Amino acid sequence: MPKVPPYSDEFKREAVKLLRSGDRGVPQLAKELGVSEGSLRSWSAQLDVDEGKAEGLSSGEREELKRLRREVKVLAEEREILKKAAAFFAQETDRTRR
Repeated sequence: MPKVPPYSDEFKREAVKLLRSGDRGVPQLAKELGVSEGSLRSWSAQLDVDEGKAEGLSSGEREELKRLRREVKVLAEEREILKKAAAFFAQETDRTRR
């Protein structure tokens, strides 16, 4: 299945604004905009969180969490490489002392 490029934040805000204007329901508006109903609902829910109307992680917090998770993954990989290198050099040092 091809990966769909993400929609801009502005597009999402405008879509939710249209939804909240009350002229159309989620199914109709989603079809008109060419997005899934689930996406439109999740954008609306996320905007509520960002505006402080609902509990949850704000968009900024979500981005920071993604960045930190990537950083942790890189650091864990680097640590594994260093552990293997230390073990290799410890073996080499043992061989040269014999």
